Amino acid sequence: MGSATRSALETARTALAAAKGVDLSAGEQLLAAARTIGSSPQLLSALANPSADAAGTRALVATVFAKLGATARGLLDVVVSSRWSSGDDLLAGIEELGIRAIAASASEAGRIEAELFELGRAITSDAELELAIGSKRGSAEGKRSLVTGLLGGAALPQTVAIAEHLVQQPRGRRIGELVRSAVTTVADTSGKGVATVTVARPLSASQLAAVTASIARRYGREHVINQVVDAALVGGVRVQVGDEVIDGSISSRLADVRLQLAG
Repeated sequence: MGSATRSALETARTALAAAKGVDLSAGEQLLAAARTIGSSPQLLSALANPSADAAGTRALVATVFAKLGATARGLLDVVVSSRWSSGDDLLAGIEELGIRAIAASASEAGRIEAELFELGRAITSDAELELAIGSKRGSAEGKRSLVTGLLGGAALPQTVAIAEHLVQQPRGRRIGELVRSAVTTVADTSGKGVATVTVARPLSASQLAAVTASIARRYGREHVINQVVDAALVGGVRVQVGDEVIDGSISSRLADVRLQLAG
C-alpha cells in the first residue's frame, strides 16, 4: 500500500466516523457506486487521476451519482477528493468505506463476521460452486442469486449486502480472500481482530472464553473467534490471526516427531 493510499484511507475512515446518517442504505449506495466506477475504465481513470482538480472530480461525482443519498454522496466526495496510489486502491477504499458503513448499522455484534465466514467455508469446500462463483463467464446477477440462496432467509441484511457486492465485483480476488478481507474489515469497524481457531472437537463455553481471553492478551485487543472443527487434529488447537499461525495441535506434534525420526 502506497503512502498516498494510507493517507487517503485515514481521511476516509475519519470522515465515516464523523458522518451523520450512516446506515445500511448509505453503505449499499457506496458499494453500488464502487461497482459503477469499477465497470467504467474511463470514469475510474478520471476519478483516480492524481493531477485532477478536486472540485472537478466532485462535480463529476455530482453528475454521475446525482441520485445518491446525502450521506453516501458526502463520503464519496471525500474519497475522490483524496489522492490514491492507484485506481484499484481507490475502488478498494470505496468498498472498505461501504462495508464499514454497513457493519456499523448492525446491532448484533459478531454476527456478520460469523455469517460471512460460514459462507466462505461453504463455497470453498465445494469446487464446482467455487468455480461457478469465481468464473469470469458467469453473470453478476447469477452469482448474486447463488450467494443469496446459500445465505438463506435467516442471514442479516448487512451480510447479504456485503456478500452480494463481493461476488459482483471481485477485482481479481478469489472468494476466500474476498471473505477474509470483508470479515477483517467488519471486525475492525468495532475495534476487534479476527482469529480462526481450529480444534478436533467443539470447545466448551469455558474453553472458548479461555481461548478468547488468551488471544486478546497476546494481541492487545478483543478478537472475533471463528471456530472450525477438524477431527484430523486429534487434539489441541490451531490459532490463525492474519498471517500468523500458532499450531498447538497433536497432529502437528506427531508430524514433527515423524520428521525427526525420518531425519
